[in-house]
Amino acid sequence: MVFSSILFMFFYLPVVLIIYYLLGRRYRNLFLLIASLAFYGWGEPIFILLMVFNIIIDFIFGLLIQKNSNNKKRAKVYLIIILCVNILLLCFFKYAGFLVGIVKLIPAFSFISVPKIPLPLGISFYTFQALSYCVDVYKQEVPAEKSLINFGSYKTLFPQLIAGPIIRYVDVAEQFKNRILSMPKVAKGIRLFIIGLSKKVLIANQMGLLWESLKVSPNENGILASWIGIIAFSLQIYFDFSGYSDMACGLGNMLGFEFLKNFNYPYISKSITDFWRRWHISLSSWFRDYVYIPLGGNRKGLLRQFLNIFIVWFLTGLWHGASWNYVCWGLYFFFILSLEKLFLLKLLNKLPNFIKHFYAVFLILIGWVIFSFENFHDMTGYLSSMFNFSNGLMSNYSFSTIIGFIPLIIIGIFASLPIAKNVYLKYKDNGVLSRGELPVFLALLIFCTASMVSQSYSPFLYFRF
Repeated sequence: MVFSSILFMFFYLPVVLIIYYLLGRRYRNLFLLIASLAFYGWGEPIFILLMVFNIIIDFIFGLLIQKNSNNKKRAKVYLIIILCVNILLLCFFKYAGFLVGIVKLIPAFSFISVPKIPLPLGISFYTFQALSYCVDVYKQEVPAEKSLINFGSYKTLFPQLIAGPIIRYVDVAEQFKNRILSMPKVAKGIRLFIIGLSKKVLIANQMGLLWESLKVSPNENGILASWIGIIAFSLQIYFDFSGYSDMACGLGNMLGFEFLKNFNYPYISKSITDFWRRWHISLSSWFRDYVYIPLGGNRKGLLRQFLNIFIVWFLTGLWHGASWNYVCWGLYFFFILSLEKLFLLKLLNKLPNFIKHFYAVFLILIGWVIFSFENFHDMTGYLSSMFNFSNGLMSNYSFSTIIGFIPLIIIGIFASLPIAKNVYLKYKDNGVLSRGELPVFLALLIFCTASMVSQSYSPFLYFRF
């Protein structure tokens, strides 16, 4: 189990920030490394050893790759070795059971038992960071880090260690050497952290409760209730993950860092291509720069381009989990994106905006059904309930369940649009809201704390990825 939210917010974080601010610049990275390792090892101390091993081996091979930068063949050998080490570690912990389960389907190997290997928190995120670091050093886009402490603090940086966003070393290398703490940046970080916390606790958790109630027996929901259920899940996963990303960026600001944005209002998209430019930006850009483009991108003909897109989306699906539904989810988007590249985008550009929005949201919601059910029988059952008018519009149970959540659904939909932010920025720039910000954010913090105390343990959805 990770840090409880209350312990993190009211003990760990204040202590870390106070010591961090009191320390001189020279010792801050060392303290960040120690504090981040303590954070990571709180629930499962054994995985600290894995993290330390990762830090040391990636650090050494980064130096070896740079040392042999004039000998491309040798540098490539070192690069391939360290990429293989990182990928094999990820595959062992995340996919060993999945792969053994596939082999077990072969009659000759049916006697094999499927191993149950605990998944280190955040391994997908920090592995991708390691891979990008090694590739960037090889391509000489960033010099290898010569300080083990600086590199270790980068690999373990606690604000984004467990669930991203994926931070590339090339984007923060200078910040680990020279960053300036300022009250405006700290204040910005506090605001962003509370906004992210509010997204998670006040919206995502509640939408999760509604989704859990409606997904159990979809044939008893009624068609309208089934659609409301998947809308609730779409709001849950968005506010859950974007909330964590906001909290990570806010904590980064409090420590003097500036991280790139990970979400840009994805539900206002007018196509699936547009959606994936706005959703989990750090992951989609990672696959673009380190898989799609190295494979040839769109430079080697149409068939090769579609093969490259297929590989990217197969891996994107598999990255999210060792289960066939994630693979299907990735291939589902591969199919739609391929159609958009062939002809759909040209057709969509001729249509009114509201039709384009409806098209994108409809396909996104179908995708979330595939994503949310690891059991294919349950998945097809829920999909069927969304188009089966024989179940009626809404059962009495569904109505009594949904009615209390309607105000929050409306708030969630409104908050997923840029309208509120634009109004806030307009009046903030004029100084209208500056005096009222403190009580508003303080009230949000109190509401979130009260809600966390009353709720059962509810980790972020992306912790498992």
